[in-house]
Amino acid sequence: MKARVVCQDKHEAAKLASLIFIRDGKETFISSILNVYGTEIVIELKDKSAHSITLKDTIQVEIFTDFIQSVLDKANQIVDIKIIIETVEITKG
Repeated sequence: MKARVVCQDKHEAAKLASLIFIRDGKETFISSILNVYGTEIVIELKDKSAHSITLKDTIQVEIFTDFIQSVLDKANQIVDIKIIIETVEITKG
């Protein structure tokens, strides 16, 4: 299953992709979504650090939070990430 999430800009897209998934270890670093403030999502990583990502609009926030929830619940895992300018394409399996 794939989702495309549009970020505020290409820098936010790169940050989101790097925080979600590391290819070598096939590991997802996000452990939870701490809060949502409009178009900003605050996520907690496995190392207990918190980071914010700004998406294009609230629809993108809904797409991302709905998509990532099964990964956080350990029902699915992220298998690939692609960055296309300000868009992050996330694939889970």
